[in-house]
Amino acid sequence: MISTARPAPSGPLAGLKVFDMSRVLAGPSATQVLGDLGADVVKVERPGQGDDTRKWGPPYVRDADGNDTTESAYYLSANRNKRSITLDFTKPEGQALARRMIARSDILLENYKVGTLSRYNLGYDQLKDEFPGLIYCSVTGFGQTGPYAPRAGYDFLVQAMGGIMSVTGEPDGDPQKLGVGIADLMTGMYGLVAILAALHHRTRTGKGQHVDMALLDTQVAWLSYAGQYYLTSGEAPPRMGNAHPTIVPYEAFPASDGYIILGVGNDGQYARFCQFAGRPELATDPRFATNELRVRNRHDLIPVLRQLISSMPRDHWLKGLEPLGVPCSPINRIDQVFDDPQVRERGMEITLPHPLTPEPIHLLASPMRFSDTPVDYRHAPPTLGQHTGEVFGDWLGLDEAEIRRLREAGIV
Repeated sequence: MISTARPAPSGPLAGLKVFDMSRVLAGPSATQVLGDLGADVVKVERPGQGDDTRKWGPPYVRDADGNDTTESAYYLSANRNKRSITLDFTKPEGQALARRMIARSDILLENYKVGTLSRYNLGYDQLKDEFPGLIYCSVTGFGQTGPYAPRAGYDFLVQAMGGIMSVTGEPDGDPQKLGVGIADLMTGMYGLVAILAALHHRTRTGKGQHVDMALLDTQVAWLSYAGQYYLTSGEAPPRMGNAHPTIVPYEAFPASDGYIILGVGNDGQYARFCQFAGRPELATDPRFATNELRVRNRHDLIPVLRQLISSMPRDHWLKGLEPLGVPCSPINRIDQVFDDPQVRERGMEITLPHPLTPEPIHLLASPMRFSDTPVDYRHAPPTLGQHTGEVFGDWLGLDEAEIRRLREAGIV
């Protein structure tokens, strides 16, 4: 039997096994968190192909000679704390191995098009009776039902279709997608919550279930107050750039040496801002005395504030307003984010050894903080098939000769 001694996971989900058949971002982001929480996550990839995002670069991790590897920054962002195996489940012997692995699994997560895995006897309906405790999460663009169910789903497409682009961007500019694949990431987060809820249900009843997650459903759900604006008023909310539809002043302003944001959330904060800015009369002006009035008269107030704020440098406002409890912030570039003393203190950048690099690689950290079961960083994002022998030894007790035979047959 092939096995490698490793420290036992110490997170709150230690002992759970996850058969991760997902690729790209939505599914992998969810299973990465399961791995952070201590679950043994096995990433299942096709031999010779692997997750598409491995090649979504540059930039890539560089080897000891300074050459690009096949491990992209995109792939690294969603695959820590996993072990990678290669398995061709399109072949009968590969399907049989998959089912043996699933028999040992608590959770299966997949993001193939509707019906794909059923062709290989790995659909939920084909597994649920044999494995009644299995939690099977499917992530697709449009869900398992409805007229769009057969379609492939993509984050950019769903951001457009789901309405978020209509409220993102400057009022007189083009609609804009968000700077990260937020529909994918939010679907992963909602999927993770659903999986944990299903685990609790299984603890009480012994029964697993199917979790059907769709990018479009998620995008519509997290329209949040923008969606509720329409449901309440019957009117589509306008695109407002950095401004807020129902709070004023709440947007970006140019100081004399760069931009800040001002996020005044109540009338007291607004009065303190006006006092600090040397314009206390703006707090008692009958056009601006309350937030409701400021929303109605934003076109009169905002030009005054823009001129006022642009007369002084950023530090004047940031250092002066923070002690007064008036929300404000610089607009940081990504490099400035990782240089911020609060971000450094909270340890949001970590390093882990990687088999392709002479030095540890730098990775984003988890934001979760536990008093008793801290996040356990065990694995850098794995290379393709890095743990095939190890996992089949750990999970199924296969020996080196059997692994070699499976490799020669193209099954792994």
